[in-house]
Amino acid sequence: MNIIVMGPQGSGKSTQAELLAEKLGVAHIQTGEIYRKIAREDTPLGKKIKQVLDNGQLVDDETTLNVVDRYIAEVKSGFVLDGFPRTLVQAERELFPVDKVIYLGLSDAEASKRLLLRSRIDDTEELIARRLALYHQTTEPILDFYRKQGKLVEVDGSLSIDQIHQDITSRLNTP
Repeated sequence: MNIIVMGPQGSGKSTQAELLAEKLGVAHIQTGEIYRKIAREDTPLGKKIKQVLDNGQLVDDETTLNVVDRYIAEVKSGFVLDGFPRTLVQAERELFPVDKVIYLGLSDAEASKRLLLRSRIDDTEELIARRLALYHQTTEPILDFYRKQGKLVEVDGSLSIDQIHQDITSRLNTP
């Protein structure tokens, strides 16, 4: 089973994706972690991604598709993916079959509050506001794409970690 977990930054995508992957016994692929790892490398790609992340922007579609495709190719028995797709172009490219898309809805105010608490270097108020605005502009249209396919499962991301996980698993009919 291939599942995508989406939501604004701070919505708990990675936490829920990790819990779900563990429950299903599949890989958890987290593009944000992959990008941070690549950004630490002293390579042209690493420097390019570091600059993009430092400016609170999104990695371009071509680079993203190449990176995700490389990681997906290593997975043999399904996965839970978070941080992809970030644009409609990426969603329409369909690098792999998608069974379900979990969307964790969360207000910008709550997302900002959560992000400031995690104290990462790229979590300043200015960069958070920029990333959330970019998210609304580029990522939200993807929800309609998956909704029209009947694959979208919308979940209240403001609930507790356990409540969200229970809601997701009950909607996916997993034991």
